[in-house]
Amino acid sequence: MEVSYGLSPEALIVAPAGRVDEASWEEFGSHLSRGIEQAASESRNTLIIDLSRIEYMSSRGLRALTMAKQEGIATGVTVRLAAPNGVMREILAISRYDRLFKVDDAVPLSDGHGV
Repeated sequence: MEVSYGLSPEALIVAPAGRVDEASWEEFGSHLSRGIEQAASESRNTLIIDLSRIEYMSSRGLRALTMAKQEGIATGVTVRLAAPNGVMREILAISRYDRLFKVDDAVPLSDGHGV
């Protein structure tokens, strides 16, 4: 799974690409955990997960999102979702994750610094 990291003024942005399924959900979850840890260590109060390049997400991927939300609560980092494509928007609606997470239509502008 390809994942890039970026910064906005108030948040760390994690941008995974591809499918989150039985073969990749653990790696996906590890990247989310890394992002939460990094956001907390840099005193950033928000982690934004950029969903624009996610092609599909299984229930295991949704579980990884749930675990990230719980980890964020424990460390004082709010987890938000951003820029879901049509497939992801449908998955979020069917699973009602669009009610569990704040979902932004776009990813905030990066400050140009990769992580």
